[in-house]
Amino acid sequence: MEIRYHHSPKEVSRMTTAELRQHFLIEHLDVADTIQLTYSHYDRVIIGGACPVQHTLKLEAHPELRAEYFLERRELGIINVGGPGRVTADGVEYDLEKLDGLYLGKGTQEVLLRSKDAGAPAFFYLLSAPAHQRYDNKKCSKAEAMPATVGDGLTSNKRTIYKYIHAEGLQSSQLVMGLTILEPGSVWNTMPAHVHSRRMEAYFYFDVAPNQRVMHLMGEPHETRHLVVAANQAIISPPWSIHSGCGTASYGFIWGMAGENYNYTDMDPVAIEDLR
Repeated sequence: MEIRYHHSPKEVSRMTTAELRQHFLIEHLDVADTIQLTYSHYDRVIIGGACPVQHTLKLEAHPELRAEYFLERRELGIINVGGPGRVTADGVEYDLEKLDGLYLGKGTQEVLLRSKDAGAPAFFYLLSAPAHQRYDNKKCSKAEAMPATVGDGLTSNKRTIYKYIHAEGLQSSQLVMGLTILEPGSVWNTMPAHVHSRRMEAYFYFDVAPNQRVMHLMGEPHETRHLVVAANQAIISPPWSIHSGCGTASYGFIWGMAGENYNYTDMDPVAIEDLR
């Protein structure tokens, strides 16, 4: 498990491209038969990817957590962005097709992840946050995830938002999680941009063609920076930073948040004309 630390807006404004990528981009989440984890000191969120091919993978505690098992004091959101897979939590099996989600609550001791077909392996995106209360383990399919279509083709941002873990969906202690699919011909996400200083956010980009990229915008509204992101890569977004992006073609992304406020709509908008 890699550890990433806080950085202030002043530090970030002076970073080179290489430094920005080192601190905020998570590049290698889809390593076969491995669970890759990154621990961020922004709200102590853990971002991970599990790609079981030939083997069943077990989610283990890391020494940094000082816990007997991974979810002793944590909760976990899982969304499958690959082939059909299965998650077994304390002996209960959950089959996840592509874009199905699963919430696992504090106190779940054993988590096993496997693919149903090694020729079309599952790829589980993981997002975990500290939890002060236990909520029930529960699956949410893509069809159940309260889809809402927003945006407009005229501004190249027509997209459908699917909410999985939130106040009206799967219950959690502080984790909020869902995904967005852009329509063909639309490339902008989260524009107009916003910030929410009460919680951090993580973005995971998927279904990005091998020869395409997403330009992820970050930084303070008056001091923006960008990162070039490929498929199956994630961004750590500080609470003070915008988190928007534009792709060279349509794509999908998983968003997840943790922090002070559990309300999905809690955000401070930034007018497009105020961006610098």
